[in-house]
Amino acid sequence: MSRRIARVLLDSPLPQLDRLFDYALPEELGDVPIGVRVRVPLRTAGRMIDAYVVEVAEEDDAERPLSTVEAVVSTAAVMPERLYRLARRTADRAAGSASDILRLVIPKRQVRVEKAWKGDAESPSVTADAIERADAVLAEYTDLDELLEAGERGAVEAIPGIRDGVLRWTEMLAAAATRMLASGRSTILVVPDHRDLDRLLATLDSLLPAEAIVRYDSRQTNPDRYRGFLRTLEDAPCVVVGNRSAVYAPVKAGLVAIWDDGDPLLGEQLAPYVHARDAALLRQEQEGSALLLAGHTRTTDAERLVARGWMKDILATRRVLPKVVLSTPQEMEQSTQRVHSSAFASARKATEHGPVLVQVSRPGFSPSLVCAECRAPARCEPCGGPLGARHRGAVPVCGWCGRSARAWTCPSCSSTKLRLASSGSERTADELGRAFPGVRVIIADGAHPVETVSDKPALVVATRGAEPVADDGYRAVVLLDGSRMLQAPDLRVGESCLRWWSNAAALAAPGAPIHLVGVDGPVGRALATWNQAGYARSELAERAPLHMPPATRVALVEGMPASVDRALAALSELPLPSDAILGPVPIETDEGRVRALVRFEYAAGTTVATTLRAAVVAEAVKRRRGRGQSNRSPLSLRLDILDPEL
Repeated sequence: MSRRIARVLLDSPLPQLDRLFDYALPEELGDVPIGVRVRVPLRTAGRMIDAYVVEVAEEDDAERPLSTVEAVVSTAAVMPERLYRLARRTADRAAGSASDILRLVIPKRQVRVEKAWKGDAESPSVTADAIERADAVLAEYTDLDELLEAGERGAVEAIPGIRDGVLRWTEMLAAAATRMLASGRSTILVVPDHRDLDRLLATLDSLLPAEAIVRYDSRQTNPDRYRGFLRTLEDAPCVVVGNRSAVYAPVKAGLVAIWDDGDPLLGEQLAPYVHARDAALLRQEQEGSALLLAGHTRTTDAERLVARGWMKDILATRRVLPKVVLSTPQEMEQSTQRVHSSAFASARKATEHGPVLVQVSRPGFSPSLVCAECRAPARCEPCGGPLGARHRGAVPVCGWCGRSARAWTCPSCSSTKLRLASSGSERTADELGRAFPGVRVIIADGAHPVETVSDKPALVVATRGAEPVADDGYRAVVLLDGSRMLQAPDLRVGESCLRWWSNAAALAAPGAPIHLVGVDGPVGRALATWNQAGYARSELAERAPLHMPPATRVALVEGMPASVDRALAALSELPLPSDAILGPVPIETDEGRVRALVRFEYAAGTTVATTLRAAVVAEAVKRRRGRGQSNRSPLSLRLDILDPEL
């Protein structure tokens, strides 16, 4: 006799449970759709666990012992087949669990919202005026129309600037979404943070009806988030706008677009740590939708795809080049001077007509202090963190533990005097306020968020990424602390600085001067010539001989020495170069554990990920059987690690 069975994916973080399990379906449950939540027993743990139905089938062997599905939690099919295939493909590439991916995209169930959901939304209409405006914006880019229609991939160099109070990059993404919606297809727009999200939503609201826009944001309440997720399950097209997890939205997407893919906020902080760009590339390959990676700069990851012919290079039909003025360190009158005389004069003249943006590297008054005698960095005695001053004459405070250092003594020269070594946003505003009497000074940083400023004369001192938008653009932009930003211990520090400066320069009014103070070299020239793609190409060429990402992929293997040795031994059987494995070496901050790096080509990605994942599962099974008594996993794995970790 035959019987019905359900193949389910358990909602569990345990790696050994990351596969499909068969359960018998009792007749009293009736029809069980694919993608619904169910409750099933987990015999090895002696408890009930949530799961998603992946497949329902008939089995001839009715004598095979199977546990039975306990209950159907909800009739809403929250995991359609396309979402499962994307989660499975993404997890396999990152050597992770599919349930961890689904946990990012499927919100917690809200019973009231689900009962009120009808699932019969009508296709939203797009006005002829909105289509005409969208076509005009898309015509400003070469081959963008054809790329959207053909479902191809493109790296877009966004036009900088503001038009009629609207950022031009939001116009471009909104126009692409309008074109897709008019043709009956959905769009996913992914942005790094809530500031970009709000700006993009404001532009979309001027083109599309409210019912066509679905917000996908962690700041939403649980009911609103679940309500938006249920809307993405419907056949009616929509425009999904959100942060990194929105890339998995289960719509039938005709376009997936990511803004500023170099922003670290687009890198997932939870296992398996998949970057939104990588998930979008996998989705496009799987579904055949159009894909856009847009920004004012070009990441080396996107440039690698362009160089291989896998993505098209989309430029403006008529390029708009900001007016960038460089002042090199050699041109500064004094070594301690922060603002070049030409930048100072330009800012003074510009404040007569409107706001001026001054970008600094750090918030606060003076984030770091040094000994007044020997110039040694002032450190907190208990934790070793840097000491800083919150305002002039304040008691030094540790930036790590927050302790006050009232009786600080230099360990090198025994001096008790401190000196301000750096200028944060508040100290810069204090100094410029005295140099520009009568001009309003506005501070914009994490502690003082400012979204927009008017066209009235003002000095806006902002940290990188916190710059507010001026209604008609800034009359001048001054970029300070560039040399300090370039000293960060990061392999991509030049790429990051170019992104920060380019995004700030894009806020300038047409023809407004942009002064980069105290910086020369390739990064400064790339900004001055507005050739960010050329800088990405040069960076990629320098990384290739060193086998550094993104020229190659890198996996991080951590754990107990015996577990790491077994994982690396499994890799030794693969056809990898002799220098592919670096380490293992002890982890200074985690006694008893070691770390190793594995470098491999993209073509070997599937084999390496499968081998390492098998090692993680094997160690987890051994630990489950009692061979490992530690609460921590004996082996952890992460693919495509971030450059600061590398």
